[in-house]
Amino acid sequence: MPRVSSAVARNKRKKKVLKAAKGYFGGRKNLYRTAKDAVEKGWEHAYRDRRKKKRNFRRLWIARINAAVREHDLSYSRFINGLKQAGVELDRKALADLAVHNPEAFGHVVDRAKAGLAAKT
Repeated sequence: MPRVSSAVARNKRKKKVLKAAKGYFGGRKNLYRTAKDAVEKGWEHAYRDRRKKKRNFRRLWIARINAAVREHDLSYSRFINGLKQAGVELDRKALADLAVHNPEAFGHVVDRAKAGLAAKT
């Protein structure tokens, strides 16, 4: 059986890992085994946090909407319920943007939500 050298594939693999570790501190950037561990851990965090980012933004939007709605003497949950009753289909991202950048337009949305709550009872 002839001997097979895996040098080309191994070098390519090492080069890929060391390129991904560019900018890391100390041996994490130029020692293959350490760099491989660091890069794999980084990829794990990146994969996890791409999903986490969506949750974090939703929490931020809800906090912003809640703060803006409380200035109009309404709670977040009653506001969302009022919007549903009034048939307003704005998502939380758009509502939070309105609350921050255009408070008077947001005030009109709050009035619609209050009208939706009043119509329910």
